[in-house]
Amino acid sequence: MDMMKIGGYIQHLRKAAGLTQKALADQLGISFQAVSKWERGEALPDTGLLLELCDALNTTADKLLNGGSVLLKNRRLMRVEDVIAGFEHMEKMGSCFGENCDFFTGMVEGIDRKMNIDLLDYLSHRKTREALWAEVLIQGILAGRTVDLDEVDANFTNKKMVFEIRKFLEKTAENQ
Repeated sequence: MDMMKIGGYIQHLRKAAGLTQKALADQLGISFQAVSKWERGEALPDTGLLLELCDALNTTADKLLNGGSVLLKNRRLMRVEDVIAGFEHMEKMGSCFGENCDFFTGMVEGIDRKMNIDLLDYLSHRKTREALWAEVLIQGILAGRTVDLDEVDANFTNKKMVFEIRKFLEKTAENQ
């Protein structure tokens, strides 16, 4: 960990929030000297204060401890079951809101236009449904997230989709 980088990031966020060292310290129940030491890179925040500090500075612990950077090797895991559930929820919107509801038709039309597909038709066939799941997973991978390949293997019957997901995971791992 680069303590100087972390300290500089804390200082940047504190100033951006319009807080003095004393104001931040008071909010956390510590001395302003502790905040000063963090910002000079002489010390790190106590783990017991980390989440409260992140809330005060409107950041996350991983971003704070990386000095404002999000490292790709620490990518967040995308769960295949969450992607599947997301598509199931999209389908349920039609019955919950009504097939002619502007919210539902607007969502479907927007996806149809953006993806150049017929979403409802794609969702009605297992093969094309898996293609949608794979597309979401690949977009996530390209955005810096990761996927458990065992979970992909367990949920996909289309091995071509599994191959494509694996290919993107390997490509992003090589680029790190």
